[in-house]
Amino acid sequence: MKHYAITGGIGSGKSFVCSLLKSRGIDVYDCDAAAKRLMACDEQLQDQLQQLVGKEVYLNGVLQKRVLAAYLLKSEHNKQAVDEVVHPAVAADFLRSDYQWLESAILFDSGFNRRVTFDFVVCVSAPEEVRVMRVMQRDGISREKALEWIHRQWRQERVEQLSDFVIVNDGRQDLDVQVSALLSAAGTIQ
Repeated sequence: MKHYAITGGIGSGKSFVCSLLKSRGIDVYDCDAAAKRLMACDEQLQDQLQQLVGKEVYLNGVLQKRVLAAYLLKSEHNKQAVDEVVHPAVAADFLRSDYQWLESAILFDSGFNRRVTFDFVVCVSAPEEVRVMRVMQRDGISREKALEWIHRQWRQERVEQLSDFVIVNDGRQDLDVQVSALLSAAGTIQ
């Protein structure tokens, strides 16, 4: 089975592009949603997180997001250690699933592309100012905070260079036309 990845920075519009794929009958595996689901119900993952972060990361089987966030923010080492526990679980879950398409904002940043071999990678891109406005509106945060989040991720140009196809989601270019071109280029004409 071939595997396809959709990536792009925060505010680029990956989820909207995925909804266009869904309207064409293509389901896309959402890495963020999967990680949350697995942290909530996968006992092996829960045990690993407790060993790493401490027993207090779960209270009566419920993930304590505040405890996990505090641990993550302490250091880059802590963030990488949590990633080394969560990402393999998500990769294994994806590979067990019937999904061919996967959405991950940090496909390259996190090294997730080394856990799963993708036959075709799509980058959804948008001008930084468009991304800033989208993130501010979506999350109700300041411009400074939106920029901080954007700049924590890899530069968009770097992600584009590593991708096989780029969809420009700037609010002006026709996304349906680009999605059709993507499906043709990926060899999955719908």
